[in-house]
Amino acid sequence: MRILFAAFILAGFAMTASATEEPDFETVASEGPIEVRQYEPIIVAETEVTGTMREASGSGFRVLADYIFGNNTARSEIAMTAPVTRTRSSKIDMTAPVTRSMSYNGNWTVSFTMPSKWTMETLPVPNNPAVTIREVPGELLATIRFSGAGQMEVHRQKQAELEDWIAEHGYEITGPARYAGYDAPWKPSPLRRNEVLIPVEQTGPAR
Repeated sequence: MRILFAAFILAGFAMTASATEEPDFETVASEGPIEVRQYEPIIVAETEVTGTMREASGSGFRVLADYIFGNNTARSEIAMTAPVTRTRSSKIDMTAPVTRSMSYNGNWTVSFTMPSKWTMETLPVPNNPAVTIREVPGELLATIRFSGAGQMEVHRQKQAELEDWIAEHGYEITGPARYAGYDAPWKPSPLRRNEVLIPVEQTGPAR
């Protein structure tokens, strides 16, 4: 089943992409708005929600924002000292982009990328069982960048454009397309950053 990643607005938080950590990558090829990037491994917090794409955006974001802004418990206690202390919650910074995907059962999985300073061992455990923490291996992604309000039909057009480029430049698609957005909703549409990202592997000489 095709997985769709979409732009997710960072509603309620006064920040911009320039002030927000993004996953590390190395650009290995580029042509205009298209890049092929080698991404480092990341850790994501994600939750599965139901409803339309718009409904899933709101409900999924609220669940994950609740986790990173305090509804979590530290993985271990500090004991055998005076006094004995327990860390009950911890705030986790936002990152960009925030993504969502359609699950195989037709629901939506909304994901936040965790800041790089955290590890699977140090991230606080979610109090809400609906939130899961998962490590994503490094991967090669072909991407296309564009501006606008992030409407689904535009993402699909850009996806088709990117797929054509991939086929013509010695790469093979290895996974479903992802849609990503980086900016708050109050930023003017022409200045918003959107991307389609597709996992690939190089099968021939780049052209």
